[in-house]
Amino acid sequence: MVKQEMEMYKTLSAEDKKRFITDKLLDNALYILVAVLIICVVIYNPRFISGSSIINILTLSSTRLVMALGIAGAVVLTGTDLSAGRMLGLTACISASLLQAPNYAAKMYQSLTWLPQDPNSAIIGQLVCVMILVMLVGAVIGFFNGFMAAKFMLHPFIVTLGTQLIVYGLSLIYATWGSNAGAPIGGIDQRYTNFVIGNVFGGSSFYFPWIIIYAAIISFVIWIIWNKTVFGKNMFAVGCNSEAAKVSGVSVFWTTILVFTLAGAMYGLSGFLESARVGSNTAATGNGYELDAIAACVIGGVSFTGGVGKVQGVIIGVILLQIINAALIFLNVPGSITYIVRGAIILVACAIDMRKYLTKK
Repeated sequence: MVKQEMEMYKTLSAEDKKRFITDKLLDNALYILVAVLIICVVIYNPRFISGSSIINILTLSSTRLVMALGIAGAVVLTGTDLSAGRMLGLTACISASLLQAPNYAAKMYQSLTWLPQDPNSAIIGQLVCVMILVMLVGAVIGFFNGFMAAKFMLHPFIVTLGTQLIVYGLSLIYATWGSNAGAPIGGIDQRYTNFVIGNVFGGSSFYFPWIIIYAAIISFVIWIIWNKTVFGKNMFAVGCNSEAAKVSGVSVFWTTILVFTLAGAMYGLSGFLESARVGSNTAATGNGYELDAIAACVIGGVSFTGGVGKVQGVIIGVILLQIINAALIFLNVPGSITYIVRGAIILVACAIDMRKYLTKK
């Protein structure tokens, strides 16, 4: 692609060359600004590019990447999903409540004794069971979102806005079950924590958490689904032109439902991972995560105009957004200003995305 553009550039007139360069600068303005920001932060505080800082950025990116890959499917269909953060919160609370340490005094379910008392005993089976359970919870809610959007022709923005409130209410109710009475769900079993954020290299001084490996594996699986399956091809076809896809024999109804169901399962999986990373979960866990995920999708080239998006683009978008967040922290920028910057990033990314669409059109 780059070679073709260079060849084309050589054939342009001086005026067209100026326009070509201007267009490229505008299309990549966000990446240029991020690069400048990184340089400024490194000059101000060289620790920003230290190994521990990079690992921390990747760790924070991992959970958000899993969520963003779910939302990306909805964006490809020219939609979005505002319920993702709340679904993560609900599934994180469920995961935490079922995987509290056996000897924790304030267990949510006092009579639940399915984890071995011996801290050296393996609980892989229990972890897999809980992971599947929360993925099913997310998938059911995602199915509901997809059904409402496909059956009643409602825009996903409206559907997921309503679901967001419903799921948050369910999270508040769930947090009062058992003996919890709405308190943060803590006392996570150390074996669960080690499974998610334990060191891949064991007792080595170099720390590299498992959650990064999991995020990489999940990304690869989603890449296969998007690029090597009939479902993936149908998703992009519906996103490009739903009417043309319908004429070609694609079921727009079931494709939409399956996209949101898969997204819901991804939110459940991200909730399972985030629960162990956070350590103490409440109904507020995951609040606002969907906004970062949507911004990351747009930054990574997943277009709101539909039918355009790559897994590698989403990965880049998530990491860039976390780099920006970390850079603002290193620069000691107040939290209030951070929100302003994040909002501006979303607007700029969407404006660039729309500009690319109008240029092609």
